[in-house]
Amino acid sequence: MEQPRIKKRVAVLDMYEGAANQGMRNLLQILEDYRFHVTYDIFDVRTQNELPDTSYDIYISTGGPGSPLEGNGIWDKRYFKLIDKLWAHNQQYNSRKKYVFFICHSFQMACKHFGLGELTKRRSTSFGIFPVHKTQYGVHDPIFETLPDPFWAVDSREWQVVQPNLDRFENFGAQLLALEKIRDHVDYERAIMAVRFSEEFFGTQFHPEADAQGMISYMKEPERRKQIISIHGEAKYNLMLGHLRDADKITLTHNTIIPRFLEMACYALQEA
Repeated sequence: MEQPRIKKRVAVLDMYEGAANQGMRNLLQILEDYRFHVTYDIFDVRTQNELPDTSYDIYISTGGPGSPLEGNGIWDKRYFKLIDKLWAHNQQYNSRKKYVFFICHSFQMACKHFGLGELTKRRSTSFGIFPVHKTQYGVHDPIFETLPDPFWAVDSREWQVVQPNLDRFENFGAQLLALEKIRDHVDYERAIMAVRFSEEFFGTQFHPEADAQGMISYMKEPERRKQIISIHGEAKYNLMLGHLRDADKITLTHNTIIPRFLEMACYALQEA
């Protein structure tokens, strides 16, 4: 007889420090779409020093503003202690694993914490809709495999992870899944855009939660439109809007990455 399906518990680690953003709205909408499979609680990590315990099944750590190298000495210590506990749990137990997804700011912190690359500040802020190129591991990864190569994603960051420590990747059992767009006209190292830290830990530099319609509304706000055009020019602004309206770009990424992560985690937990 099939076991009754129990909703999996998701802890959302809000890293936005109270800053206005689209990320939380996008992420919570995805979780609402899976409300028959999961329940969720939100923890305001950087403003209220709130962090969950280790009883949750799935943890999603969001993007956020500011330097990933800085904390207040309270939340950051508790944050890394939680990540280490979840990692240790997965090494110790063969069933009921803990699943973690790191986004943007959280991804940078995780890569630094696990020693997988060099965390540096970019020469200029990256903002827009860009192609993301898969590595040989990314092509076959179960979360990325149905996406084209390259696929498209919303990228918004002042920091980046570069110079992957390949020996550490191998010894750690991690896989580098994606790199940023190819830029032949500049002599900059391409940033790491996605990592599978383990079977259960996954992270992206870009924002897979971003939805096209929300981004279009966000970019059409008068102040935001003026700001983007002043930095990137009107031609690039119009190009971004065109990419957002293309169903094979941001909508496909939004509908694929976090949903597949949730589906795979829920299935594995149900089997366990």
